[in-house]
Amino acid sequence: MLLSLWPLISVSPLAFLVAMVATAVGLLTAVTVHEASHAFTARWQGDGLACGLGRCTLNPIRHLDPVGTVMMLVVGFGWGKPVPVRENWLRSGPRTGGALVSLAGPASNFAFAAVASLPLRFDVLPVRLSVPVGMDPLQLAGYLLATIVLLNILLGVFNLLPIAPLDGFKVALGILPRQAAVNFARLEPYGPGILMLLLMVGYLNFAPFGLGDLLNPVVTFVMRTLVIGP
Repeated sequence: MLLSLWPLISVSPLAFLVAMVATAVGLLTAVTVHEASHAFTARWQGDGLACGLGRCTLNPIRHLDPVGTVMMLVVGFGWGKPVPVRENWLRSGPRTGGALVSLAGPASNFAFAAVASLPLRFDVLPVRLSVPVGMDPLQLAGYLLATIVLLNILLGVFNLLPIAPLDGFKVALGILPRQAAVNFARLEPYGPGILMLLLMVGYLNFAPFGLGDLLNPVVTFVMRTLVIGP
């Protein structure tokens, strides 16, 4: 994120600061809601390990990984502290229970984005996806809220990709027929490499389209649906 926002500093240091604060708040809320939902759902499913480690909380300090946080702020891709889950303890079983715990993260991001978007949808605040030129409080509040909504949607959509270690991989294992799930699970060791390759393709323009080109239409559709309506 810092890399994409850096050109603003030569135009307006204040605009750069506003953009950084909005981005930091958006990422902080997205990661906190996401990871806490994993922990709460694991407890609901019978595994209290994460709660015992203090992860059933909306205190962001409990969920931030130092390296992952820096990566998110600098390049826009990072991670929170993984929530430990003992899948054999889940009352719905490792497959279904694991899918429910994994799905809780992205679902919570969409739910949070839906609630946060209400002032924008009902014109209480203006919708702004670019940094306000002036310091009008309503414009600033609209930009901050729109950024929070957008980053929660982005994190939710990204994590639903069926690539390990993203949540979508465990969700796919839970809904695929058993034999298909067994075959699909064999891809897990290759997931991080596949994910990094897709990200690098997008950053370095190795191909006609990158990961962002695949995600952006979905993110835009969800954003428009929440803010404007179907």
